[in-house]
Amino acid sequence: MAYPLDPLDKNILEALQEDASASLDEIAKKTGSSKTPVWNRIRKLRAAGVIEKQTVILSPEKLGLEACFFVLVRTSEHEANWQAAFLKALHARPEVLEAHRLAGDIDYILKVRVKNAKAYDTFYQALIAQVKVFNVTALLSMEEIKSTTALPL
Repeated sequence: MAYPLDPLDKNILEALQEDASASLDEIAKKTGSSKTPVWNRIRKLRAAGVIEKQTVILSPEKLGLEACFFVLVRTSEHEANWQAAFLKALHARPEVLEAHRLAGDIDYILKVRVKNAKAYDTFYQALIAQVKVFNVTALLSMEEIKSTTALPL
């Protein structure tokens, strides 16, 4: 069930999504409120689980992680043991930034960030050594056109 947000909550969340390191004074100024109500709302939103965590966004290119692959995985295995092993393998691989179970012909899609094609192959070889998959298709992203962590409010 969705948490009910009023306009001030939405404004605070938009300000935090834009820059979570902003001071309470800056957020209060942006939202047209004062520091104490903003702080109380942020505490309430954290307690309700609306704000899960705060983090930083690093530049993959500056860190030498220039290749982004979208990996489509099809499996002929659908037992709980296979899925547990697959999920364990994904969680153990820091290259996997996102993993989604899908409806349709493809069972899973992974977003994998690595240095280059050779590093992707190392990841791929490790994955298939851990779990049996029916088919894997890797799609190299040529250009990132849009990327955001901000949710529409």
